[in-house]
Amino acid sequence: MSIREWPAAERPRERLLERGAASLSDAELLAIFLRTGVSGRSAVDLARHLLDQFGSLRALLEADLPAFSAHLGLGPAKFAQLQAVLEMARRHLAERLRRESALESPQAVRDFLKAQLRHEPHEAFGCLFLDSKHRVVAFEILFRGTIAGASVHPRQVVKRALAHNAAALILCHNHPSGVCEPSQADRALTRQLQQSLELIDVRVLDHFIVGEGEPLSMAEYGWL
Repeated sequence: MSIREWPAAERPRERLLERGAASLSDAELLAIFLRTGVSGRSAVDLARHLLDQFGSLRALLEADLPAFSAHLGLGPAKFAQLQAVLEMARRHLAERLRRESALESPQAVRDFLKAQLRHEPHEAFGCLFLDSKHRVVAFEILFRGTIAGASVHPRQVVKRALAHNAAALILCHNHPSGVCEPSQADRALTRQLQQSLELIDVRVLDHFIVGEGEPLSMAEYGWL
């Protein structure tokens, strides 16, 4: 039976419009994105099959073009659409931060950093540059490294802070292992960057580590 033959209250699109997107399962959300199924499978059945093949919705969203296109019902056109959707989501989160103080919107900061860093296969280090009211001026990934770690140079961080005329910044990096616990090297680097940035009167407000689950805030743990 195709989705069009389902009772209206059970169709994913109608349920989304009536109850909101949060009420739908991963498979139902993916089915709306797919729009159509394949021979012998409705869009929802295909979505369930794809989630089973990839292992999770996140794995599907983070797949590269060859891995994505290798599955029935997917291809370069769908991949392009998906990348556009993901980029719109990142820009929406960035715009939200530009309107609000980063200190007053800690969840917005976490959501933004997850969108920017969690898909990175190797360690990446970035900065949120803030103005005097702690609104985001810019976000940059400054260093990328191997899974073992990225080589971060304080001079470059200072240079970019001056270029953006930043009054403060939030440091961030990802742990591809998924474990958010900061290493001794993470803490030492944070102290080093604090000291370097103090010389140009730029405050380090926090250092977030992005892994599985919610990003860890070093400031909340008293490590700043």
